[in-house]
Amino acid sequence: MNKTLQQILKITLCVLLAGLLLYLAFRKVSFKDVVDILKQANYWWLALSLTCGLLSYVCRSARWNLLIEGLGYKPKLTNTLNAVLSGYFINNAVPRLGEIMKCVALGRKESIPVDKLVGTMVAERTIDVLTLLLIAVALVLGASESVNAFLRDGIFVPLQERIVNTFGNGWIFWTILVLLIVLMIALLVRYKDNLSKNKVFAKFYGFCNGLWDGLKVIFSLDKKWTFLLYTFLMWALYTLMAWFVVFCLPSTSGLGLSDGIFLLVIGSLGMVVPVQSGFGAFHYITSRGLEYVYGIELEQGLAYALLSHESQILMMIIVGAIATYLIFGKKREKEPRL
Repeated sequence: MNKTLQQILKITLCVLLAGLLLYLAFRKVSFKDVVDILKQANYWWLALSLTCGLLSYVCRSARWNLLIEGLGYKPKLTNTLNAVLSGYFINNAVPRLGEIMKCVALGRKESIPVDKLVGTMVAERTIDVLTLLLIAVALVLGASESVNAFLRDGIFVPLQERIVNTFGNGWIFWTILVLLIVLMIALLVRYKDNLSKNKVFAKFYGFCNGLWDGLKVIFSLDKKWTFLLYTFLMWALYTLMAWFVVFCLPSTSGLGLSDGIFLLVIGSLGMVVPVQSGFGAFHYITSRGLEYVYGIELEQGLAYALLSHESQILMMIIVGAIATYLIFGKKREKEPRL
């Protein structure tokens, strides 16, 4: 099967999964009621949410620049921002492809080796995952019983049951998984020289080397506190981005900042599902979370999800298209070194 056909099949499966999740999210819901709710929404708060979204992209770009500068390169913030926005724009069409393309775009524009940029990008994403986990742990420790019940009954228990139904006992699965991972790592290290002759494994080792280089850059940064500050600001803006939308609707306007953190966490879980931009998954988990935890009707919860998700997607299409033209379409500033 050639790469083009594989990509088409992958996109088709993602679209079908997104369609299924959208169907599950809107099943037994009056779409007319949802539209009526949206007509009465206060869109000034939505504009404030979008402003936070734009500022978060600036923080992400400035933080990425710190990692790149640690490798000895100094890209312009505008070029890095355009690369980041173009990556999000491409992700709307093909999930995960934008992460690589933004490295290609910035490398082309600033004459930076793409493999080094991929390493910093992976390191950056690793920090994001760890940050989200810390936020989720803090949420669980400080949340109300209803929030913990939703996370437990709606996410963790079904996952555990699926593992038990498949493997009989959860501990058997995790034991086997850990042993397989240890064995795989040992084999990859032991036979690295031989496996590197294969193109697939050569790319894998190149990816790991890039990741290691990126992680080393984080620990060796001269501006560690600036990096942490950008990380804090970025996630604070993400939280405000999710929280400000609640004031668009009377039914959700009573939710506090801690509730915004809850919406951020469950929304992030929806966005990691392998479908284009979290379509369906975000709407399902967010609306069900609002219903389960706060007793908000599904129609109201789906209206919130639509306002939050579709506004960000629309903004990303607009600014991402402009950024993609600026980073790919305009004449490059330097000769690339790929």
